[in-house]
Amino acid sequence: MKKENPLKEFDEFVNIVKRLRKDCPWDRIQTHLSLRRCLLEETYETLEAIDENNLEELKKELGDVLLQVVFHSNIAEEENNFSLKEVIETETAKLVARHPHVFGDEKITDSEEVKKNWERLKKNEGRKSVTDGIPEELPALLKAYRIQEKASKTGFDWRKPGTTEMDEKPVFEKILEELNELKQNVENEAEHDKIEDELGDLLFSIVNYSRFLKINPEDALRRTVRKFKYRFNKIEDYARLNNRELEEMTLEEMDEIWNQAKK
Repeated sequence: MKKENPLKEFDEFVNIVKRLRKDCPWDRIQTHLSLRRCLLEETYETLEAIDENNLEELKKELGDVLLQVVFHSNIAEEENNFSLKEVIETETAKLVARHPHVFGDEKITDSEEVKKNWERLKKNEGRKSVTDGIPEELPALLKAYRIQEKASKTGFDWRKPGTTEMDEKPVFEKILEELNELKQNVENEAEHDKIEDELGDLLFSIVNYSRFLKINPEDALRRTVRKFKYRFNKIEDYARLNNRELEEMTLEEMDEIWNQAKK
């Protein structure tokens, strides 16, 4: 089987984007800012295809993400800021520099060591904090997870006294402590901002515990949301098939269908 060379197709793709930018009224007026939401949406659609293990859809969504990369690079080139060639060269240089165990003589044995070395190299590139580089746009659960993960690499984490061994017991106890503080503030009718703070502390501690369980909280919550959506859709299907309005159904009826869906 002849090995494929995607360079020809890639060049054709880039030229198509440039032509659209020139000849299409919509493409012509776009800016980095106006395309911002498009890039975010295409990324989420790609994640959805991955979650559903829909490889045919994933192929399409990766193409949409690639379009955004080429489009933004084209705009930057028009404004004499940088080119697509520079984007590729910069990323290539970064990959080589951050993988000295692959492209150099450094010896690294496992993935954890790779991640620690990656953070060290990024710090050497001029970042002032280990938390630099975490996008503000990240969903809050994932952002909390990434900040805790980066802080942990410096040794700032729950460990058994006098050792480097992780200790998850006080992490779970912290959840119970934050839950009790939230409960007390609600019962005492504290100010809304105070209750919001306590709820945030509780969520942050749950995220921290998920890290000890080696579970990404964003993935876990997305999975639960999918389950909820599936089961609620079953209630809607029942109402539709029986010419019922959801508002007319009793909670007991809904619970029965919900429990059937769980099975």
